Amino acid sequence: MSSRLQERLGALSAGRLKGMRRGIEKESLRADPDGKLALTPHPAALGSALTHPHITTDFSESQLELITGVHADVDAALEELTRVHQFTYRVLDSLGDERLWVSSMPCGLPTDETIPIGRYGSSNVGRAKSVYRMGLSHRYGRRMQTISGIHYNWSLPEVSSDEYFALIRNFRRHAFLLLYLFGASPALCSSFVAGRPHQLQPLGDGSMFMPHGTSLRMGRLGYQSDAQASLAVSYNSLEGYGASLQDALTRPWPAYEAIGIRNLGGDYNQLATSLLQIENEFYGTIRPKRVINPGERPLHALRERGVEYVEVRLMDLDPFEPVGISAQTMRFLDVFLLHCLLGDSPDDTPQEIAELAHNQHLTAACGREPGLKLLRGGREVALADWGVELVEQCLPIAAALDAAHGGTLHAEAVRAALAALQAPDSLPSARVLAAVASRHGNSFIGFVRAQSEQTRAAMLALPFSAAQQAEFERMTEDSIQEQKRIEAADTMPFEIYREQYVSPARLGIGHGRMAVAA
Repeated sequence: MSSRLQERLGALSAGRLKGMRRGIEKESLRADPDGKLALTPHPAALGSALTHPHITTDFSESQLELITGVHADVDAALEELTRVHQFTYRVLDSLGDERLWVSSMPCGLPTDETIPIGRYGSSNVGRAKSVYRMGLSHRYGRRMQTISGIHYNWSLPEVSSDEYFALIRNFRRHAFLLLYLFGASPALCSSFVAGRPHQLQPLGDGSMFMPHGTSLRMGRLGYQSDAQASLAVSYNSLEGYGASLQDALTRPWPAYEAIGIRNLGGDYNQLATSLLQIENEFYGTIRPKRVINPGERPLHALRERGVEYVEVRLMDLDPFEPVGISAQTMRFLDVFLLHCLLGDSPDDTPQEIAELAHNQHLTAACGREPGLKLLRGGREVALADWGVELVEQCLPIAAALDAAHGGTLHAEAVRAALAALQAPDSLPSARVLAAVASRHGNSFIGFVRAQSEQTRAAMLALPFSAAQQAEFERMTEDSIQEQKRIEAADTMPFEIYREQYVSPARLGIGHGRMAVAA
């Protein structure tokens, strides 16, 4: 560990370390018992997907997103996520036999146009959310959007925007380590790649895989597009990042202009014809974030008030964990993010940005390959050696967090990561392939079906009090009433709303507000 990093760590008070906050957003498809996508609407008993604080949908009507509040304690965040899952499973159980699909890579998918897009009611803000998703379907196809993951939102008190951007640059440099340690999507259902070029190998009947893959979700099959590949977004400052994003949000893109805003029948194809429709369309492994005011554009909020937290976006669902992530993984993330914040973080360059993309794709596709080498500053370095170097630097950070909180849980999380680097067979991606081969006849769908059923049974067996049930039912009802209130208050024609929402004037500092569409 460098003396500068040690010095910065020593300057962090126990009070600031205890001020660390985290929250989780977890996406999961709803699936039928046979491993196919459930095509039913978002259950009304789960409330309004537009306004419920903890239960919404992501891209698809069939894709739940379960959200925690902000927590000072890892266990408290996990407990809340578990309660949201319990209520969700109970609702699904009362309506039939759907379950949550516990893998990041999707279940058996129908034809692309049959995958249902999220619906959010008749208000302008609700319609805008659906039109945005229609735009994603035209631009990237619906299959790609059914990939699910976990987003980890993280903050520390008294961190400036410049410091958060330094953290982001280091996170991007070292993200290969998280893909290696926690990637859990080395295989998929053949229906996902039907008709698409790929380098996957067949695995039994109806499954494909990469023998040393870690996270196909974060590789070339995942959130990729030629348009976004043309973006060289720099993370050297809020100003530079804002300018990159503004350019993407306002730059006309010929292929998207050809799609048009509306089709010949007058239905909306997308919100805009620019390279990005809105900020959320920009797919990064980590994003700078700020809570927005009602009706504010995310970029405007960042420019006006600075970065408030970061959103880590590369975590796969762990099919061996009931809610997709463990307390130990969360503690490692806390230590890792602190390491990214405290370490020296030189400015990125176009050459380094290209190197990082190379490292990400290589780790995703073959991270467990013995002797695999990544690029660091133009030179080749063994992934395992670089990983050990980083994890060893995390040990004093874990010790500082344990001193602030009591116990040894952070150090245990770091030691577990060190052990995993020396034992690739113990990694989630290797365990998935071992289970697929040994217990499910090389069927990816068979493995995830079994894990999904096991998880469902375990969740339904957990105690859930009448008071907890009543509290969630109250949130359901409140969210439905709130959606009705929003719909009743709308007076503006949707086209005027859309034009105002995507107006470049609303991306800068000091411009007006209106209902948010993201």
